[in-house]
Amino acid sequence: MKSIDLQFVVLADQVDSRSGVDRVPAALAALAGLRCALPFERTAGDELQGLVDDPAVVVETIVRLTRLQEWRIGVGAGTVETPLPTSTRAARGGAYLAARTAITRARRTPGALALVLDPASASVVGDDRYGGAVGAAQDAETALWLLCTVLERRSTEGWELVDLLEEGLTNAEAAARLGVSASAVSQRLSRAVRPEGVRGAELCTRLLSRLQDVGTREPA
Repeated sequence: MKSIDLQFVVLADQVDSRSGVDRVPAALAALAGLRCALPFERTAGDELQGLVDDPAVVVETIVRLTRLQEWRIGVGAGTVETPLPTSTRAARGGAYLAARTAITRARRTPGALALVLDPASASVVGDDRYGGAVGAAQDAETALWLLCTVLERRSTEGWELVDLLEEGLTNAEAAARLGVSASAVSQRLSRAVRPEGVRGAELCTRLLSRLQDVGTREPA
């Protein structure tokens, strides 16, 4: 039986893997605990892949990989054959084909990221809604490019500060934890572009949700 709900396959490929260390274990550790339909795992060489049905998790995956740097990301939106296997390496469907196209495109896109909508999967919703899905996919990809561009400006110290603030600490408490002055925290926070990152992630989640809504229909 084939599902006609759009899901997302996130495929990540390590940049310049032949000349560097194997970063897959660190990336898998960073992505551990995310709620996925099929969890992330190494699929081949320096690639990792997971199946996600929640747009917010797609965005969080991209945020975490962007923080690690050295990753090219392809997101495929489409259907996946059900019942699901226990491993993403054994899964099949249009979303997986789209992710493979996306990771190839990501070599030439802003933020080294691409989102591809599988036309064979999306066409099940009918011509009118399919046209809407194409536009929704482009909107989501554009927003993800902008989010990655913002996050790439954030330094290691900026990420460290944002982590503390997201734990619920105040600026003063974060300053004490980091052993720096309140003014230093303010300066670091400004450079960390935290509001832009938060709003950007929220926007990307809404646009991916819109894509999922447009590209999904109830079984006949």
